[in-house]
Amino acid sequence: MQSSYFFFVHKMFNCGIFIQVCRRHLFLILCNMLKVPDHQVAGHWAGDGKLGPLIDDSGKFYKPIQSDGRGSKEVHFYKSVSSYTNIPNHIRRFFPIFHGTKLIEASDGSGQKPHLVLQNIVSGYLNPSIMDIKIGSRTWNPQASEDYIQKCFIKDRETSSLALGFRISGLQIESKGSGFWKPDRKHIRKYTAEEVRLVLRQFVSSNSSADSGVDLDCTFVSTVYGGSGGILAQLLELKEWFEHQTIFHFYSCSVLMVYEKESVAKEVSSGAEVKLVDFAHVVEGNGVIDHNFLGGLCSLINFISEILTCSDVHTAKASLQDPKHCSYTNCDTQN
Repeated sequence: MQSSYFFFVHKMFNCGIFIQVCRRHLFLILCNMLKVPDHQVAGHWAGDGKLGPLIDDSGKFYKPIQSDGRGSKEVHFYKSVSSYTNIPNHIRRFFPIFHGTKLIEASDGSGQKPHLVLQNIVSGYLNPSIMDIKIGSRTWNPQASEDYIQKCFIKDRETSSLALGFRISGLQIESKGSGFWKPDRKHIRKYTAEEVRLVLRQFVSSNSSADSGVDLDCTFVSTVYGGSGGILAQLLELKEWFEHQTIFHFYSCSVLMVYEKESVAKEVSSGAEVKLVDFAHVVEGNGVIDHNFLGGLCSLINFISEILTCSDVHTAKASLQDPKHCSYTNCDTQN
């Protein structure tokens, strides 16, 4: 019986079937390991024949390397960050961990393509509330083509980027008993300053929903935005570095804010975390401070500081009509 089995295997190997079976089996294993992210709020989505990022169960995020030059720039950036010794360790933690590049089966079924292998920022969260905020009043870099600059300029003008120095690119907020509130990105782009302020309050409220008539309670504001390890403290830490760093200029880069409501409700640490993501448009700083990013970061800090200062719900509600009701963090960008 055993000899018959080895004869069969030998015959399959000789005719090439054995190799094909093994390759097919390996492909199925890889496909089962890689999947579309459950908690992606911005960027290109995978699935339905579209190219987008994938994740695995080990906490890694696979981002397709764009073939038009932007991908190689992002790879160069990640390699540069790991080699620069003058970037403090407390700042390095704001960048996703870089695990190199890898050829994997693309999500659009086009075969193997090179991907960045990064830390999956939300892998440690069960039901994360996430906000992706693109920083800077200008999202195009001077080295871009004229067509691309015009495209970005129109988008910056039609969103809150020019007015506020940042815009919300995507978000999901856990809504108790009804999954996530995840508004359409086309709607998000039209947010006014008042709507941005409102959604930043929704982000830390226990009663967040699509219903604009809900009187938001801001239950988690002090735990998530405040405190020594909260989002505001992390943003201020970044601000301090950007006031002096002249290595890079971060065009079209986003601040990702993540936390979990369930952990806060159980009086456990919220796990509130800030990360910088999307570096396809980063250019050399050449000894000049990145005022575009710094100005947008300070504007975001002002909005969050206002919400923290207006801890009383009614005062915060009044501030939607009159921001003067609240004091602002001093963000002087003229350094």
